[in-house]
Amino acid sequence: MDSYTLRPATEADFQEIKALIRQVRINPTKLDWRRFTVAISGGDLIGCVQLKPVPRDLTELASLAVHSSYLHQGIARALIEHSLSEAPRPLYLTCRSGLGILYEKFGFQSLSVDEMPVYFRRLQRLASAFLEFTGRDETLLVMKLG
Repeated sequence: MDSYTLRPATEADFQEIKALIRQVRINPTKLDWRRFTVAISGGDLIGCVQLKPVPRDLTELASLAVHSSYLHQGIARALIEHSLSEAPRPLYLTCRSGLGILYEKFGFQSLSVDEMPVYFRRLQRLASAFLEFTGRDETLLVMKLG
């Protein structure tokens, strides 16, 4: 594997961040380059993650993406660990139910609907309706650390 470095994103990275987010088919809304950490290899942006503020002064680990050519090489883990070292607690995230086991390795725990802050409860309801409409056999997990 090529070596890579993690660094704060710059405005010049923003188009590549958006392209990567589209490529991996995750939520492209509320992207702000100033909140991102990027993984760079040979001058190329190969991964990203953001710490996104959400209502009620909460923070969400969001927009974790790794270029398909660099999967299973520890880049997502490095981005998550870096973000966890800087993030306030509690820290929330949303993910497809199949990814819950990944985040459990970092100490995140799935929340029941009753445990979710209002923002995430609304998001979970909307996503569940969308996933049901599309016939996908997954749900949206809301997870919390700390």
